[in-house]
Amino acid sequence: MDLTHSIIRFRRHLKRRNLSPNTIRSYLNNLKLFIVWVDRPLEEVDHHKIGTYIDHLLRKQRSPKTINCHLNSIRRFYDFLRFQEDLAVENPVRKGCHLRMAKPLPRHLRDGQVKALLAAITSPRDRAIFMLMLRSGLRVTEVVGLALTDFDWQRHRLYVRNGKGGKDRVVYISPDTHQALVRYLRVRPAGRAKKVFLVERGRYKGKPISVRGVQKRLEAYARSLGLEVSCHQLRHTMATQMLNADADLVTIQELLGHSRIKTTQRYCKVSNPKVQRDYFKAMRRLLNTAQEGAGYF
Repeated sequence: MDLTHSIIRFRRHLKRRNLSPNTIRSYLNNLKLFIVWVDRPLEEVDHHKIGTYIDHLLRKQRSPKTINCHLNSIRRFYDFLRFQEDLAVENPVRKGCHLRMAKPLPRHLRDGQVKALLAAITSPRDRAIFMLMLRSGLRVTEVVGLALTDFDWQRHRLYVRNGKGGKDRVVYISPDTHQALVRYLRVRPAGRAKKVFLVERGRYKGKPISVRGVQKRLEAYARSLGLEVSCHQLRHTMATQMLNADADLVTIQELLGHSRIKTTQRYCKVSNPKVQRDYFKAMRRLLNTAQEGAGYF
């Protein structure tokens, strides 16, 4: 097997599947690590060797999620070799070999923490960025990818182009987010850049801000407040607040761009107003019944 050419064709195959550059890079990096580690030709690798590789990753203290990503990359490459390259190889990554993952509840900010964070943000640009995550549920990659032409100011909405999974969607702009955006655009440096959010100082001044640039800004604000906050937590906070306000679960799914309603349903475990109302309603009935019953003795 010509491994080098197979990997090149595998990369081309992934691109034809319209996977994002980050996903393709992750697949190839994981595959490279496995090829460097394995001590035999790939066509001779069996499920026992995959088990040994899992043990190797566990010794390196890789998380179950990371290990499963490695296994998915290997499995997909072997499927490519068998079904696209017509090679007589068996896929050594069997069903059931993936690690069981914990399912923690989505972490969100309390109302007081949101208020403190917004009060600490003095930069018009930073405030507009974080309001889009907190009120419109945008991912950090979606925020940095926004172009000036993506906004529909009259309808108070914006278009998210090529979001996660290559999907487009429409999200809406709350009044306070609209106000923050207008304030930023008034002071935004003029130039040819089509992206909305730009670097404001240093050697890259006037260039589009990066994902890491946004993350570092939030880390700085959080550190000054003694909080642990991530960009994704702002998105989780938006979903939780919408649920608390009795927004329909399907509406939240559409706004967040989730492919499956099951993903959105995780927020019901954090906050479900209907369950809360039903619980206290049932408790009131139960206690009233108990009190009435006590009068007979």
